[in-house]
Amino acid sequence: MLHQHPLLVALGELFAAQGHEIAVVGGPVRDALLGRPVNDLDLTTSARPEQIEQIVSGWADAVWDVGREFGTIGVRKGDEQIEITTYRSDQYDAASRKPVVAFGDTLAGDLSRRDFTVNAMAVVLATGKLVDPFDGHTALVERRLTTPVTAQQSFDDDPLRMMRAARFVAQLGFAADADVVSAMTAQAERIEIVSAERVRDELDKTLCAADPVAGLRLLVETGLADRVLPELPALRLTDDEHHRHKDVFEHSLTVLEQAIELEARLERQPDLVIRLAALLHDIGKPRTRRFHTGGTVTFHHHDVVGAKMTRKRLRELRYSNDVIDQVALLVELHLRFHGYGSGEWTDSAVRRYVRDAGPQLDRLHVLTRADCTTRNARKAARLQRTYDDLEARIAVLREQEELDSIRPDLDGTQIMEILGLAPGREVGEAYRFLLDLRMDRGPLGEEQAAEALRAWWAARG
Repeated sequence: MLHQHPLLVALGELFAAQGHEIAVVGGPVRDALLGRPVNDLDLTTSARPEQIEQIVSGWADAVWDVGREFGTIGVRKGDEQIEITTYRSDQYDAASRKPVVAFGDTLAGDLSRRDFTVNAMAVVLATGKLVDPFDGHTALVERRLTTPVTAQQSFDDDPLRMMRAARFVAQLGFAADADVVSAMTAQAERIEIVSAERVRDELDKTLCAADPVAGLRLLVETGLADRVLPELPALRLTDDEHHRHKDVFEHSLTVLEQAIELEARLERQPDLVIRLAALLHDIGKPRTRRFHTGGTVTFHHHDVVGAKMTRKRLRELRYSNDVIDQVALLVELHLRFHGYGSGEWTDSAVRRYVRDAGPQLDRLHVLTRADCTTRNARKAARLQRTYDDLEARIAVLREQEELDSIRPDLDGTQIMEILGLAPGREVGEAYRFLLDLRMDRGPLGEEQAAEALRAWWAARG
């Protein structure tokens, strides 16, 4: 158990000798009771920050100030690093999510300001006693998400907790209690006072959890998604072109689940980029939906429109440029495979597919396969065989031609030498001509490429 951890035993003895209580609290206690791995240790104590420093000095290898005004001191002993925070009894400013910091005198008081009852349990280090004033253990056993105070007060104090509710539903497989759902719905607009970066971080944790769909459904159901990712609930308004799914929202959640099943093909699991791309790949559909006589519906260019919408939304959520570029490219290319038909693409078309996907090719394979949600088993099998064929052709061409680093047969220096040019726009045009030639005909060798270059130059007049 946690209190038997050698580092925690030593800390318990140190603080008890000075007349102070210290306990491990929150997530580590929850995870230990669930049998999950315990990573970061969160400790709380009756000692004030300056007393914490005095108690651990001489024992710890390093002590530093994490945030004295918040009562938090950092400690390193050997290879282990922990943070110790004085009991808190904060009040929150209703116009922001920033607490007016006040130190508390009791462990129960500190636990009352925690977000959910499953995170409002502590183990006192000196005795190993579980302190659970809000019955978090029962909520844990029943897999329910409840709050120590009323959900309305909890979320009013800190609106980010509404995003955390969705994250815990996704991570732990819990169900949010009715009052939690009700308070999230009533106070959804308060999420707008929270910084985009903090909202993004919780969204990432939800997406990378074991069951992100459960968390996303809660965000949509309560109206939070309308505030932080409005393109997602907008998909509920759009029947897909095959009329075989309830709506594009459901289709997108299925694609996300299927992409997760295929993540073993990728270097990283969980892979945030593929999960974002799977979730957002069809967000251009509402904007491009057109009705036609005969009852048909089309979504022409929803891939291109969706890529632009993806860039805008991810920028607003303060994602890095790398993530934005990767996700937007996948959204833009997610329909490209459907031009492959039954394998009619030329080698040139396959080369362009690889070139356009670039480093995202493996993710594009996953997204394209995941995007097949037809209930027609024969059609699904045919699509899978066709994509198997495309991947096989890519593998053959990659072995023959080093597809991942396609370059023209001549570089810029050689082009200038052959055509007698100085650096400038014309060299770039010649380079693009040779690259297109390489795409169309494969490797030519320097001699043939030079001959073709001279003929192209002469024909330009």
